[in-house]
Amino acid sequence: MDIHEYQAKKLLASYGAPISLGIPIFSADEAEAAAKQLPGPIYVVKSQIHAGGRGKGKFAGLAPDAKGGVRVVKSVAEVVTNAQEMLGRVLITHQTGPHGKQVNRLYIESGSDIAHEFYLSMVVDRGSGEVGVIVSTEGGMDIEEVAHATPEKITSFSVDPATGFQAYHARKVAFALGLTGELNKQCQDTATKLYTAFVATDASMLEVNPLIATTDGRIVVLDAKMSFDSNALYRHPDVMALRDLTEEDPAEVEASKFDLSYIKLDGEIGCMVNGAGLAMATMDIIKLCGGEPANFLDVGGGATKEKVTAAFKIILSDPSVKGILVNIFGGIMRCDIIADGIVAAAKEVQLSVPLVVRLEGTNVVLGKKILAESGLPIVSGDDLGDAARKIVAEVKKAA
Repeated sequence: MDIHEYQAKKLLASYGAPISLGIPIFSADEAEAAAKQLPGPIYVVKSQIHAGGRGKGKFAGLAPDAKGGVRVVKSVAEVVTNAQEMLGRVLITHQTGPHGKQVNRLYIESGSDIAHEFYLSMVVDRGSGEVGVIVSTEGGMDIEEVAHATPEKITSFSVDPATGFQAYHARKVAFALGLTGELNKQCQDTATKLYTAFVATDASMLEVNPLIATTDGRIVVLDAKMSFDSNALYRHPDVMALRDLTEEDPAEVEASKFDLSYIKLDGEIGCMVNGAGLAMATMDIIKLCGGEPANFLDVGGGATKEKVTAAFKIILSDPSVKGILVNIFGGIMRCDIIADGIVAAAKEVQLSVPLVVRLEGTNVVLGKKILAESGLPIVSGDDLGDAARKIVAEVKKAA
């Protein structure tokens, strides 16, 4: 789960991290009052969407040379004017794709006198089970650009969560950024607090870009992105309360209500599979056979008839879906339960696209019998390869 910049900053500040003053607003009517609460005379009006590249982004409907999603202004009146122009518009960045994202919130922030910009991030290294820390003197840029052009300017290391973030880790961050004296001490303290927040909230990613040194000698978290492990959110109702459903795909939100793992893709063949690994293999073999998967959907090992019906509805809510492949290997999940769900769902949604089903495992004979006697035009796949070839052929035939 992702949260907005202003939410991440407030969360980090609760762990002692230094942030600049700022106020979120949800309508242009709130802009003047928010700006007047800040010292000025420089203000920054920031679009709040779950995507990077906001500053370089472009608003749909505005001239190509119009300012992007992060704007520095010099008066309260300019804050109001820019808020009126930005709120409700679609912001397109390199991370949103051409469809962009509508800006429903702004963060009005006090301007900062920046002496230097740095980069600092923490991520879960799933390979080692440790926390990976990445720092660079080249803040304010995409870290991918820095890694490609000047990899020597990036320092990375891992922290074992069993021992935690030690003093030498903090020193490594500060010295990698070339800081000395009081700024060095502040950076060590800030890095330690960021790590504490990262672990305490079960975050999966924390990116501060930029972390700045100001002209008056302060270290400040000027921007922040945070993502959290969805499997741990039950332990953090305060973090869960920050979820912004308007930033998520409606189908993915609906899937989460039924404990389904769903991710929309760009193809035309909908997939319903039990098990993440099998789902990945299913998508691969669809591509191998000349098709394109329209989604990743894992119904899990404890799917009910209701869950399978919901999965079908979610797949078919995507107008680009021209056919569906169901691939179930029955272990904990019984094939007859899946078959009942498939039949019920196909009848309820009045299925109008080709459907190929491959069943194997527990109660497979009974499951195939239920499908065969359903009276529905369901094509059976003998194995995964056969099923993939059949659904690709059916979709191409219908095109």
